[in-house]
Amino acid sequence: MLTSAAAALGVPGCANALGVPATRRVVVALVDGLGRGVLKRFSGHAPTLRAAMADGGRVLTAATPTTTAASLTSLGTGLDVGEHGVAGYDVLDPDRGVVVNMLGGWDEATDPLAWQPHPTVFERAMEAGVDAVSVSLPEFEHSALTRAGLRGSRFVGGRGLLARAGHAERVLTDARVPTLVYFYVNELDKAGHRDGVGSRSWLHALEEVDAALRRLVSRVPAGTVVLATGDHGMVDVAASRRVDYAALGDDGAPVRPGLLAGVAHTAGEPRLVQLHFAPTATPAEREGTRRAWEDAYGDQAWILTRDEAVAAGWFGERVAERVLPRIGDLLVACHGELAFYDGRRVSPRAFAMVGQHGSPTRAEREVPLLTWRR
Repeated sequence: MLTSAAAALGVPGCANALGVPATRRVVVALVDGLGRGVLKRFSGHAPTLRAAMADGGRVLTAATPTTTAASLTSLGTGLDVGEHGVAGYDVLDPDRGVVVNMLGGWDEATDPLAWQPHPTVFERAMEAGVDAVSVSLPEFEHSALTRAGLRGSRFVGGRGLLARAGHAERVLTDARVPTLVYFYVNELDKAGHRDGVGSRSWLHALEEVDAALRRLVSRVPAGTVVLATGDHGMVDVAASRRVDYAALGDDGAPVRPGLLAGVAHTAGEPRLVQLHFAPTATPAEREGTRRAWEDAYGDQAWILTRDEAVAAGWFGERVAERVLPRIGDLLVACHGELAFYDGRRVSPRAFAMVGQHGSPTRAEREVPLLTWRR
């Protein structure tokens, strides 16, 4: 979407695949967790979003894995996951044999510019004389994810939703050159993870997002195009369906035998687990691990090898050679009400998460594209 917005501002080399109207001011509001399915289900709480969806709204498909780090990097670069390489929430650095959290847990040895070397839309926009501005939470200004996938803009931080909306409005009102504003909204996703889709806090967040966008659309200068979308959808997973696949019994034996046979590293996210086999794992051992997952969860999850997932287009049309080993040898993607955790590696607090995403289901991949033209 940022690529099309930049193209509408005349940035060379950016294709306007979404047909954004030519303009001198564009704001792209990214509402974290705003799936098309949940918006449709609870549209009564979001009259501004509902009206925009009815009046020419479209449906886009988010990147797989359907997780913020991957989607925001696709947004910021205009590239598929297989090209930019931010291939999930937790991703194996194959050169060091270390699993790196792409959202907020990058270590000093992982250089964001080396990990994702392609130019961003913001960098191209700035080179073309467009004022590219990111309006987001202050802590994201210098984050590794920002430097990897959203670098190149000038940053305006705001703690609350209305503060950020006000910053976006002022940037556009004061604009004297073509201006591209990226406006990040995290409140809906945060409430969904904590309390679930449709919970009181989630509905309150949806209403606040709707009000903020209504206010922004009504106050930006004439000629401004306002776009809104999500980075993924969300599904609820009951506590009894959040599975520790590495759990051990009182006797020290695996509760679920065979699921980690030959596995050296676990990565991914609860709805799309990525398993990396040890170099010493034999073909028979690898196949046995796949069969163990199929026997235990094959009716509720897709279990694919890396080659099968790549051929199915999960990571885009092309996967670069440098990115291939970052993707798990075996992938477990939930399509039922399930979430998987490696309890040896994650905090116990992770098991309290109600709203989930990561898998390529329609509920998690489909996001709205909403457009307002002042």
